[in-house]
Amino acid sequence: MTALSARTAVRTAAASDYACALVEGPWQHEFVSSGGSRFHVAVAGPEGRSAPLVLLLHGYPQFWWAWRAQIPALADAGYRVAAMDVRGVGGSDKPPSGYAVPARAADVAGVVRSLGREQAVVVGHGTGGTLAWAVASLHPGTTTAVAALASPHPARVRPRDGGALTPAALRALAFVQVPTLPERALIKGDLVRRTLDLGAGAPLPDDVVDLYRAVMRIPFAAHSAAEALRWAVRSRPRMDGRRFGAALRRPLEVPALQVQGGLDGFLRPDRADVDELVPGAGHFLPEEAPDRVNEILLDWLARVA
Repeated sequence: MTALSARTAVRTAAASDYACALVEGPWQHEFVSSGGSRFHVAVAGPEGRSAPLVLLLHGYPQFWWAWRAQIPALADAGYRVAAMDVRGVGGSDKPPSGYAVPARAADVAGVVRSLGREQAVVVGHGTGGTLAWAVASLHPGTTTAVAALASPHPARVRPRDGGALTPAALRALAFVQVPTLPERALIKGDLVRRTLDLGAGAPLPDDVVDLYRAVMRIPFAAHSAAEALRWAVRSRPRMDGRRFGAALRRPLEVPALQVQGGLDGFLRPDRADVDELVPGAGHFLPEEAPDRVNEILLDWLARVA
């Protein structure tokens, strides 16, 4: 994706609430239903059912476009690829509630079925990685394999070493718990840029950051993003959070892959058992090290898909 197309997407933001999220490229934009809501997916690759489906889940503060380097690479390798805007983001619906991870995992399972498949390989990045682990645990019949980039599985974080989050990540999560201010900082301030800079090994290009900021300004998107992060913290002492934690601790019955960047500003690579470490990249692996990520995913998919 060129810088010119990214700037064009930003300029067309006023055409509709989510026009800036429908970036053109070697993919098609589709809208599918799941659980009474409508979800946007960018799809590419063979349409026949013989081609394995790979569903890509973005992280915060991004949208499906974070996978722009992986979509054509996986499609050219013969996979049917669908990069999804999760609930509350980009071109997907933004209801006032339903931002708990179990509810959003059900969204993903429904999208797989709406795409005409019973199962998919689910690949997630960042908070999308947490969602991918949840889909594998809560909807195992939907998942043939799961990969998470920059998102350690809770069961693979060594308790004796402490938590996997860096102090900077903990401070960022604490700020999001404040009412109203995070939404204002995402829409009118520079919180999107500061979040990207904090997690990345090196700053992302300005046109990329500008597009993420434009998509975050879609009505109700900032509140939806904040609510998802709030649930991750506030649910821990509650029964719903405890049930979710217990479900994640059950052994996975599908092949799994965990990839992490050595320069991740949010996660400590030494605190989790990592399958693949990308030393020169930070948190936003699909964009910071696209060629290496494509290589890792294609090698893994050839064995598990």
